[in-house]
Amino acid sequence: MRLRRKNNLMVEPPASATGDIAFNLIVFFLVCASVQPDSGRKQTIPRAEQTENKEKKNDENIQVELKRNAVLINGDAVRIPEFSARIKVKLDAKRTQEEKIVIVKSGDDVQYAHWIAITSQIEDAGGIITLQLEEEQTVTVP
Repeated sequence: MRLRRKNNLMVEPPASATGDIAFNLIVFFLVCASVQPDSGRKQTIPRAEQTENKEKKNDENIQVELKRNAVLINGDAVRIPEFSARIKVKLDAKRTQEEKIVIVKSGDDVQYAHWIAITSQIEDAGGIITLQLEEEQTVTVP
């Protein structure tokens, strides 16, 4: 006598589980989509100008270079407590808004709190911050 095999290939999930799965998916996407907006200090960063006199203007702008434990204004080392007064004197000598642009260079090892403190002092002194992300160099090969 031959026994018949039961062929149960089609198994349906219980109908009560689909509602739970849909509810969990809705909650998951609502939690992921509700992102708080970034809060921080608002900054207006000026656009770069594509002019031929760009190199000439860069010489006139104040350059602040941030190191891990030091600050340089136009290449001169400045103690951090004296920075606010020194940058204010330099910015007071400028007359127009275009002249008050301060180029901020920052190393990879500079702490965020140090960067925020220095840029806050620049803005309080009346400077307009612009960031130098990459430096272009022209190399002539003989």
